[in-house]
Order: sequence, then C-alpha cells, then structure tokens
Amino acid sequence: MFQDVMCGSIHTNTAVATNQSLAATRAIPLVIQKADLDAAVNFAKEHYPIFSVKLFNPLKIRLIITGNEVYKGLIKDKFRAIVEQKTTDLGATLEESVILPDNREMISRQIRQYLEKDTDLIITTGGMSVDPDDVTKAGIEESGFEEIHYSAAVLPGAMFLLGYHKNTAIMGLPACGLYHKITIFDLILPRIMAGEKPGQRDLARLSHGGLCLNCKPCRFPACSFGKSG
Repeated sequence: MFQDVMCGSIHTNTAVATNQSLAATRAIPLVIQKADLDAAVNFAKEHYPIFSVKLFNPLKIRLIITGNEVYKGLIKDKFRAIVEQKTTDLGATLEESVILPDNREMISRQIRQYLEKDTDLIITTGGMSVDPDDVTKAGIEESGFEEIHYSAAVLPGAMFLLGYHKNTAIMGLPACGLYHKITIFDLILPRIMAGEKPGQRDLARLSHGGLCLNCKPCRFPACSFGKSG
C-alpha cells in the first residue's frame, strides 16, 4: 500500500532450507522520494517482525497403528514406513510403535501410557471414519486430551484429528495417507514441528488451497495445495 515500494515473499507455513530466498523488496522506480522510503521503512519497523523462520524441534514421536486386519497379520502394515520417513526427514525421532485392533479401550490405554513417557507427539493411523469398527477417534477422546479438533477442510485428509494435552500433541491420520503421497499430514506436521499449535480455525482456513489436484508427477510443495489465502 506504499507507492513506489514493494515486497514479495513465498507462502507462509512453507518449509525452507539454508540460503533459500524468502522475500525480496525494492524501490520500484529508479528514483523515489526519501519521504516515501522512510514511510515504508517505519511501517515495517512498527510491525516487526514482518517475516520469521522457526526451527523444527527434534520431537519424540510415538505411533499407534490400528486395524483388525493388520493386528491379526492378514495384511501388512504400510503406515509405519510412511510416518517414519516424513517425521525423520524433519528431524523427529520415532521412539516406538504398536499395532492394536479396533478396540477403543486398548487404544485409549495405549495413548495414556504414551502420555506417561517423554512424548511430544502421538500419531494414530486408521479408524477415523464413522463405520462401527472405526473407534480410534473415540479412543483418543477418552484418553485425556482436553482439546480435540476433528475434521479439516482438506482433500485428501478430511477425517483428520488434531488434539492437545499439556505439552503433547496428537494427530489422527485417516487411511488416505496410504493412497496419496501428499495429504493434510504434510501440511500440519511441519507446523507442529515448528512449535505451533494449529486449532479449529486453522484447519478450516485450509479450505482455500485445500484441494489436491493429484498432479502427475506430484510437484508439492511447488503447487497450490495447502497455500491458504
């Protein structure tokens, strides 16, 4: 809004690397009035910081994989490899994982056991729909998390759950994570790793940009997915 002075940046909530350009500013004409430059600079100082970069915290993560078929060995689990790769790529540590049947009490008990340990983030996989066998959400609700947000305006990932208990976060991943390379998990995980605490409004705000176009090949994050307005 300051004539003759501009600033452009990359999208917010974007993972960046060392020496990557984040923003650039310039006087648009070759010569401008000093008063115009001073006005823009003073405005920036008043609203400092305009941009900030947050470090990823080396979170300690524990994983609960749910599903009767996986628990009984009828199908092979594929979620652990996906979760481990995506979390360790950001500097987290997957401390342990368990496979449980679709049993609300067992899931809730395991979450409480994880809460008693040095755990920064608990991740559950599967059981997030409304079918009778999908009880993971109920298990989370009974485990002691006082703040829980279920559903997000994102595809894939609408049946996502995000919750908090003191200093521990929990993420309930729907089954879409098995079939789609990029989901809401890739949008929220970096923010949790950076120490943020997204809430219901943040999950709703993702509706603008929350539709993955399933491009071939996938270009994420160089695409519109997750780039909310």
